Amino acid sequence: MTGERDGERGRSGTGDRSKSESRIRRLDPATVDRIAAGEVVTRPARVVGELVDNALDAGASRIDVAVDGDGTDRIRVADDGRGMARADAARAVERHATSKLAPDGDPVGVPSLGFRGEALAAIAEAARLEVVTSSGDGVGTRVVVDGTADRGNRSSASDSTDGVSVEPAGRARGTTVLVGDLFATRPARRESLAGANAEFARISSLVADYALANPSVAFTLDHDGSTTLSTPGTDRTDALLGVYDRDTASRSTTVAASVDAPPGRGGDADAVGVEVSATLAYPSITRSSRDHVRVSVNGRPVRNDRLAAAVRDGYGRLLPDGREPVAAVDVSLPPARVDPNVHPAKRDVGLRDADAVADAVASVVEDALTGADLRRAADVATDLDGALDPVGADDGSRPGAFADAVPIGTFRDLYVLVEAGDELLVIDGHAAHERVNYERLARAFDGEPVPTAPLDPPATVSLSTDEAAAARAHADDLAALGFETEAFGGGTRRLRTVPAPFGRTADADAFRDALAALVGADPRTARDARDDLLADLACHPSLKRGEFSDLARDDLRGLLDRLGECDRPYACPHGRPTVLSVDEETVAAGFGRDR
Repeated sequence: MTGERDGERGRSGTGDRSKSESRIRRLDPATVDRIAAGEVVTRPARVVGELVDNALDAGASRIDVAVDGDGTDRIRVADDGRGMARADAARAVERHATSKLAPDGDPVGVPSLGFRGEALAAIAEAARLEVVTSSGDGVGTRVVVDGTADRGNRSSASDSTDGVSVEPAGRARGTTVLVGDLFATRPARRESLAGANAEFARISSLVADYALANPSVAFTLDHDGSTTLSTPGTDRTDALLGVYDRDTASRSTTVAASVDAPPGRGGDADAVGVEVSATLAYPSITRSSRDHVRVSVNGRPVRNDRLAAAVRDGYGRLLPDGREPVAAVDVSLPPARVDPNVHPAKRDVGLRDADAVADAVASVVEDALTGADLRRAADVATDLDGALDPVGADDGSRPGAFADAVPIGTFRDLYVLVEAGDELLVIDGHAAHERVNYERLARAFDGEPVPTAPLDPPATVSLSTDEAAAARAHADDLAALGFETEAFGGGTRRLRTVPAPFGRTADADAFRDALAALVGADPRTARDARDDLLADLACHPSLKRGEFSDLARDDLRGLLDRLGECDRPYACPHGRPTVLSVDEETVAAGFGRDR
């Protein structure tokens, strides 16, 4: 739904045209009918996305985005692209007028970020729209559309007609679009929006997606007068630094590769040329959610599950269990192999050779990571299935406790050996401690406060721009979990307190995971999201392998007592068993004894 600005994208443009030739054309009715319907303006982030698309399609090398509040008050997007002549600028606010498709052109294969020829018109119907533009040849143009006026048919390019004002204006080459009072005449739409911080978090995440997908373009994002994101437009590593932090950027690798993928099922005899450009954080830099796998196609950010899964497949077993990579991957394909308009919100694209493209992405990512930071915990094979059985019901519950159990030692600095009547219990110490911490945290939502520990001095946590916006939006929820934070300039938060269940403090990674879980929470399944969050949070402060051999017998006894107080002591929060048992009969049979 972008398409009403001048010209094709710089990297796939069709060359200079005559300055006297109008580039904005009205689409014929047959072509309009082929374009899927859908409202282009649903929230402020969509407006920003449409305007950034237009700037990129106009060949901009710099895009500045400024937002006031949640975006309904004011959105400003300025670029240094090709700009428009006066006649084109006046026609650009018409419905189904575009520079990105010939009057009889095919919407499939258009070499731009996708279009419907109605974005500026749709924005103008929901807000006050001002466009100031110049092609760099003479005086520029200002077009103002009053979203509260009855504009009727805007077919004229005269100086003032049907609520559209056109006048000369001074500007360097490029375009500035100012959107004010968004949804002022649509109170139901405005009331359906989330809070200001949540809406800005959406905008911040979207601009970060564009900055990583187009690293050669400089991006800035200002919120209420403060710069929250800035990339220099130099290379992929610098873009990652601008969106995330120095630690993430320093522990990453870049790759640019071309792959001749096998042809798809459409009967094509030729291989498909796939170009993959990516910035991949090493497997030592991870997150708990999948939101940090950012995928784009021909420079357009999309949410494509198949391509995102291909990126994760490329990491393979380099990632720790339950962790997700940080990666920005752009896939370049011939325009004819891409349908940019299959999704009414432009969140996805149609790929003619989806399987071959996904395989190419996975192979490029895997090759790029070969030999890169392979440190990870080794798998532990137990080979005890024949002798040990999980204790408790399938859901981890069983009446009783460990009052009569006696700890007799540890094994492999992780497993606690316990004598309990006629059974020998083997307890996964880390999983047991996770269960204890999880239930203590869960009780915080039933009126009991989470035990916390102050950090002196407070820790500083560098967040990506969208993470920082989310931290502001969910400050109260984070505080309820024991994380007291405050802004510390830019994308940095100062962490004053952390949860400290069982006397062991959480860390910055736990804060990131808590934030990610809150951001990804579905209001319809809030309790499930909360439980997932608590399960991840409980893991960080729990005792781990290497910490059990130093525990005294009383400490082991304390762990048993606390595990016995849990509602579900026989399963960790992630569903794995905490206790395995072997009875005396099994041991005796192994030694050839009756009992």
